[in-house]
Amino acid sequence: MLVAFSAGALLGGGLFHLLAESLSYFKPVDALYIFTAGFILFFILEKVLFWHHCHEGVCDVHPFSYLILLGDALHNFIDGLVIAASFFVSIPFGILTTVIIVTHEVPQELGNFGILIHGGFSRMKALFYNFFAQLTCMIGGIAGFMAAGATSFSNYLIPFAAGGFIYIAASDLIPELHDEKILKKSVTSFIVFLLGLAFMIAAKVLFE
Repeated sequence: MLVAFSAGALLGGGLFHLLAESLSYFKPVDALYIFTAGFILFFILEKVLFWHHCHEGVCDVHPFSYLILLGDALHNFIDGLVIAASFFVSIPFGILTTVIIVTHEVPQELGNFGILIHGGFSRMKALFYNFFAQLTCMIGGIAGFMAAGATSFSNYLIPFAAGGFIYIAASDLIPELHDEKILKKSVTSFIVFLLGLAFMIAAKVLFE
């Protein structure tokens, strides 16, 4: 169920949050160029990870587990930059921005934890690596605080991360849902997938 929810959340986050946000900084075609570059790079990374970690098609840990960590680390770095920038506007606005980011991060991180377990990580290893990926938010916050120019770098990361998120959702997670052969479980997974997608759309509409 967490894999299904995260598939919807990643798809919704990539489309309605990251890619839509990038249109504020780039022309649509330029945003799509960067988005496509992110999509292709994640495809290449998964192939490299597959060759490195899998032997004769057998994987102890599926490559998409590492991709979800990379995409989440990029996303959290951007969040850190956004939080830092919001505090420069005002302290109340900074606090509100932080609360909004935490609100949409908690269910996504629960989904990511489920994906890491599903991909072959032990519970402790999944917790440790997921926590480590969250630390990039602090790095982004420090970078945004120390250098105002660092926030412009995040403009390019936004559509790039969107490409990674949508690649993971479309290439790795949604096909996992197709593998479910029991009709009742398949329908339930689809409903949970829609809930994950709806949650991210609702967050976009409510906190726009």
